[in-house]
Amino acid sequence: MPLDYMRQAIAMALENVRNGGGPFAAVIVKNGALIATGANRVTTSHDPTAHAEVVAIREACKRLQSFQLDHCDLYTTCEPCPMCLGAIYWARPQRVFFGAEAGDAAQAGFDDVFIYKQIETVRQKRSIPFLTLMREEALECFRVWKEKPDRVVY
Repeated sequence: MPLDYMRQAIAMALENVRNGGGPFAAVIVKNGALIATGANRVTTSHDPTAHAEVVAIREACKRLQSFQLDHCDLYTTCEPCPMCLGAIYWARPQRVFFGAEAGDAAQAGFDDVFIYKQIETVRQKRSIPFLTLMREEALECFRVWKEKPDRVVY
Protein backbone atom coordinates (compact mmCIF):
# COMPACT_ATOMS: atom_id res chain seq x y z
CA MET A 1 0.00 0.00 0.00
CA PRO A 2 2.77 2.57 0.77
CA LEU A 3 4.04 2.18 -2.79
CA ASP A 4 0.56 3.00 -4.10
CA TYR A 5 0.48 6.27 -2.13
CA MET A 6 3.92 7.25 -3.39
CA ARG A 7 2.86 6.39 -6.94
CA GLN A 8 -0.18 8.61 -6.48
CA ALA A 9 2.00 11.49 -5.29
CA ILE A 10 4.37 11.05 -8.24
CA ALA A 11 1.46 10.96 -10.70
CA MET A 12 0.06 14.14 -9.13
CA ALA A 13 3.44 15.90 -9.39
CA LEU A 14 3.75 14.96 -13.07
CA GLU A 15 0.24 16.23 -13.76
CA ASN A 16 1.02 19.40 -11.85
CA VAL A 17 4.04 20.07 -14.06
CA ARG A 18 1.90 19.55 -17.17
CA ASN A 19 -0.56 22.14 -15.79
CA GLY A 20 2.07 24.79 -15.07
CA GLY A 21 2.87 23.97 -11.45
CA GLY A 22 5.99 22.73 -9.72
CA PRO A 23 7.20 19.10 -9.74
CA PHE A 24 6.11 18.28 -6.21
CA ALA A 25 3.10 16.55 -4.64
CA ALA A 26 2.17 15.00 -1.30
CA VAL A 27 -0.39 12.54 0.05
CA ILE A 28 -1.50 12.12 3.67
CA VAL A 29 -2.93 8.81 4.90
CA LYS A 30 -4.44 7.86 8.26
CA ASN A 31 -5.05 4.23 9.23
CA GLY A 32 -4.89 3.20 5.58
CA ALA A 33 -7.36 5.85 4.37
CA LEU A 34 -6.46 8.74 2.10
CA ILE A 35 -7.05 11.98 4.03
CA ALA A 36 -5.62 14.70 1.79
CA THR A 37 -3.42 15.46 -1.17
CA GLY A 38 -1.51 18.53 -2.22
CA ALA A 39 0.44 19.66 -5.24
CA ASN A 40 2.87 22.55 -5.41
CA ARG A 41 0.92 25.76 -6.11
CA VAL A 42 3.68 28.33 -5.64
CA THR A 43 3.62 29.75 -9.17
CA THR A 44 -0.05 29.12 -9.94
CA SER A 45 -1.34 30.78 -6.75
CA HIS A 46 1.48 33.33 -6.33
CA ASP A 47 2.05 31.95 -2.83
CA PRO A 48 5.63 31.07 -1.81
CA THR A 49 4.27 28.92 1.05
CA ALA A 50 2.07 26.75 -1.19
CA HIS A 51 4.46 23.81 -1.25
CA ALA A 52 2.88 20.39 -1.75
CA GLU A 53 3.45 19.28 1.85
CA VAL A 54 1.99 22.49 3.29
CA VAL A 55 -1.04 22.30 0.98
CA ALA A 56 -1.64 18.67 1.99
CA ILE A 57 -1.12 19.37 5.71
CA ARG A 58 -3.61 22.25 5.61
CA GLU A 59 -6.23 20.11 3.89
CA ALA A 60 -5.66 17.10 6.16
CA CYS A 61 -5.91 19.18 9.34
CA LYS A 62 -9.07 20.83 8.05
CA ARG A 63 -10.64 17.44 7.31
CA LEU A 64 -9.53 15.92 10.60
CA GLN A 65 -10.54 19.04 12.55
CA SER A 66 -7.17 18.96 14.28
CA PHE A 67 -3.92 20.89 14.16
CA GLN A 68 -1.97 17.64 14.47
CA LEU A 69 -1.73 14.67 12.16
CA ASP A 70 -1.83 11.94 14.79
CA HIS A 71 -1.40 8.44 13.34
CA CYS A 72 -0.89 9.85 9.84
CA ASP A 73 1.76 9.11 7.24
CA LEU A 74 2.90 11.74 4.77
CA TYR A 75 4.12 10.68 1.33
CA THR A 76 5.97 13.33 -0.65
CA THR A 77 7.77 13.21 -3.96
CA CYS A 78 10.87 14.95 -2.61
CA GLU A 79 12.74 15.35 0.65
CA PRO A 80 11.07 18.33 2.35
CA CYS A 81 12.60 21.80 2.23
CA PRO A 82 13.29 23.70 5.49
CA MET A 83 9.83 25.34 5.50
CA CYS A 84 8.03 22.07 4.90
CA LEU A 85 10.21 20.31 7.45
CA GLY A 86 9.09 22.88 10.03
CA ALA A 87 5.44 22.45 9.04
CA ILE A 88 5.79 18.67 9.26
CA TYR A 89 7.25 18.83 12.76
CA TRP A 90 4.47 21.19 13.90
CA ALA A 91 1.84 18.84 12.40
CA ARG A 92 3.47 15.76 14.01
CA PRO A 93 2.68 12.92 11.60
CA GLN A 94 3.97 9.51 12.65
CA ARG A 95 6.12 9.01 9.51
CA VAL A 96 7.28 10.75 6.33
CA PHE A 97 8.13 8.88 3.15
CA PHE A 98 9.90 10.79 0.39
CA GLY A 99 11.00 9.97 -3.15
CA ALA A 100 13.75 12.20 -4.52
CA GLU A 101 16.42 13.64 -2.26
CA ALA A 102 17.30 17.32 -1.68
CA GLY A 103 20.34 16.95 -3.94
CA ASP A 104 18.11 15.72 -6.77
CA ALA A 105 15.92 18.81 -6.35
CA ALA A 106 18.99 21.04 -6.37
CA GLN A 107 20.09 19.54 -9.70
CA ALA A 108 16.65 20.47 -11.09
CA GLY A 109 17.01 24.08 -9.89
CA PHE A 110 15.33 23.80 -6.48
CA ASP A 111 18.33 24.33 -4.22
CA ASP A 112 17.44 25.19 -0.63
CA VAL A 113 20.95 24.92 0.82
CA PHE A 114 21.05 28.73 1.14
CA ILE A 115 18.06 28.59 3.50
CA TYR A 116 19.75 26.03 5.73
CA LYS A 117 22.79 28.32 5.83
CA GLN A 118 20.62 31.30 6.78
CA ILE A 119 19.08 29.33 9.64
CA GLU A 120 22.57 28.66 11.00
CA THR A 121 23.63 32.31 10.57
CA VAL A 122 23.26 34.67 13.52
CA ARG A 123 20.33 37.02 13.06
CA GLN A 124 22.54 40.10 12.66
CA LYS A 125 24.42 38.56 9.70
CA ARG A 126 21.56 37.10 7.66
CA SER A 127 21.13 38.23 4.05
CA ILE A 128 17.67 39.62 4.89
CA PRO A 129 17.81 41.91 7.95
CA PHE A 130 15.85 40.71 11.00
CA LEU A 131 15.39 43.66 13.34
CA THR A 132 13.85 43.61 16.81
CA LEU A 133 11.07 46.17 17.20
CA MET A 134 8.87 46.86 20.26
CA ARG A 135 9.98 43.70 22.08
CA GLU A 136 8.71 44.77 25.49
CA GLU A 137 5.26 45.54 24.12
CA ALA A 138 5.21 42.28 22.16
CA LEU A 139 6.00 40.30 25.32
CA GLU A 140 2.54 41.30 26.59
CA CYS A 141 1.08 38.77 24.10
CA PHE A 142 2.91 35.95 25.88
CA ARG A 143 1.98 37.24 29.32
CA VAL A 144 -1.72 37.24 28.40
CA TRP A 145 -1.36 33.79 26.78
CA LYS A 146 0.24 32.27 29.89
CA GLU A 147 -2.55 33.65 32.09
CA LYS A 148 -5.33 32.31 29.85
CA PRO A 149 -6.76 29.29 31.73
CA ASP A 150 -8.42 27.72 28.65
CA ARG A 151 -5.51 28.05 26.23
CA VAL A 152 -4.90 25.15 23.86
CA VAL A 153 -1.27 24.08 24.17
CA TYR A 154 0.40 22.95 20.98
